[in-house]
This record gives sequence, C-alpha cells and structure tokens, in this order.
Amino acid sequence: MKMPKQQVSLGLLNPKSAVNVASVLRAGGCYGVSSVMYTGQRFGYAKEFNADTKAFHRIIPTIGVDDLLSVTPAGAKRVAIELVEGATPLPNYTHPENVFYLFGPEDGSLSQDILAACDDIVYIPTYSCMNLAATANVVLYDRLSKRGFNAGDELIRASRDNNNNTARLI
Repeated sequence: MKMPKQQVSLGLLNPKSAVNVASVLRAGGCYGVSSVMYTGQRFGYAKEFNADTKAFHRIIPTIGVDDLLSVTPAGAKRVAIELVEGATPLPNYTHPENVFYLFGPEDGSLSQDILAACDDIVYIPTYSCMNLAATANVVLYDRLSKRGFNAGDELIRASRDNNNNTARLI
C-alpha cells in the first residue's frame, strides 16, 4: 500500500511502554506519518513488539535522539500535545501543513523548555488523561478529518486487514 506523502513527524519524550510505541507506529502508518523520533532508553524493544502488526516500523524512520528540539524537521511547526492550562482544545485547532507533534511520557509531562519552544500547545478535552498511543491516534485522526482525505471503495480495500473481505450489503 502506498502511503501519502505529507510532512508529519512525531516526537516522543521518553516513552514509557514498548507496546504503546509500537501502537504509535501503527497509527503513524495508518495516517501517513513521515518519521518518529524518541528520547530515552525505555523504548527498548518496541520495534519488534506485536502491537505494530502491520510492521510500519520498517516503513517509518524511527530514530532515537538525545534532544527532540534539535531534530525538528526543516520548516515544521512544533506542536505540543499536553494537558496544559491555557492550551487550545483539539476540536478548535487548525493543524499546520508541516508539523512536528511532541508527546510527553505517560508518567510525566513535556518539560517547560519544550513547551516554551513550541509554536502551539494543544490538549484533547477528555475527562481523564489518555495513554500515548490513544493520544497519537486521536490527534492524527483529527488532522485527517480536518484536512481532507481520499474516500471510496479502493481505499477501503487497501486499508482493511487480510482477514476482512466484507462486501457491500445490498
């Protein structure tokens, strides 16, 4: 399946769980993410974890770095996704064309230095905090829903799992 060419990168600050990182990679593959950068050592074995059942880690560059800010893709706006007072709620947010979304760990937050370096800070209005993979999925889906997408049976056939052969009901 050919992935759409877009300028969307994800930065994960010291992600806690290998399963969650693998799930972020799966989301990245579904929504056409260009690259995933991460800090810290806890990522460990996520590239081979079974949550990435479509093996998007082989398609999306996944790069360990010391500092997320220093690897911001050229021309990208930095957008922190964090529960910060005064942040913009995701339903009201207009996603930039070229973006580097930054996500904190599940057991912490993005640092003040990172937040200060971001162009925007966005939060998802929920009744409790979500895990990393769920947060990435919601942000990427919101981007897709607001920016337009390809629709139709060809996309459905290309997107579904090998075990799903469901035809249209008449």
